[in-house]
Amino acid sequence: MRLEVENLTMRFGGVVALNNLSLGLKQVEILGLIGPNGSGKSTLFNVVTGFYRANDGKVLLDGDDLTNLYPHQITKKGLARTFQNLNLFARMTVLENVLVGMHTRTSMGFKHFFYNPGRVVSQERKMREQAQMIMEELGLEKYSKEEAKNLPYGIQRRVEVARALATEPKFLLLDEPAAGLNLAETEILQETIRRILEKGIAILLVEHNMRVVMNICPRICVLNYGEKIAEGTPAEINESKAVIEAYLGKKKR
Repeated sequence: MRLEVENLTMRFGGVVALNNLSLGLKQVEILGLIGPNGSGKSTLFNVVTGFYRANDGKVLLDGDDLTNLYPHQITKKGLARTFQNLNLFARMTVLENVLVGMHTRTSMGFKHFFYNPGRVVSQERKMREQAQMIMEELGLEKYSKEEAKNLPYGIQRRVEVARALATEPKFLLLDEPAAGLNLAETEILQETIRRILEKGIAILLVEHNMRVVMNICPRICVLNYGEKIAEGTPAEINESKAVIEAYLGKKKR
């Protein structure tokens, strides 16, 4: 299975946020996506997950065109994401936040509460069991009854990842998951990402913490002004003149 972005272009008025961008990600792979602020990374996430409509190009998942689908339809296809800014339900518990992620996978509608309540109870029990497993995998089980707003920032970040995993994704898009984390929390995050990969889920990672990117991404793609300027191993990216210029600027002669 493969996630492909083909010749994506996204304009906001006269500003070109993505310019004929193409990249690919296969299952059980992690791809790091880096670039200076304003290079188009979050815009790419928003296009891939249906929050923005591209002006040109396609997003394909195993050959299926996702380009004009709505976010919930894309989630059902097997794509999940986290957000640069935390987007939890603050007054809901950790368990409730994780259960929200399962809504696209349930077959129960409102009418079932009247005509088949036994099936509703059975499916809710199964969902709670699945949520419990996800929380245990991410070390969140002891926080299950805590409201999200009362948790430390690093734990809230993990809850958002747990909610995304509850959608049963094949591809997971992580938007700056290490932002605001201390060193210990960053180490936990890296181990969490490795465990997600072991479950057979591919990851597209946007991150400004270069230590994280270099540690866990065997392949890195670099954007600048909406264009791909480099792609390769961490060593190749470190040596790329185009990347150095994008981050540091060209030297004056």
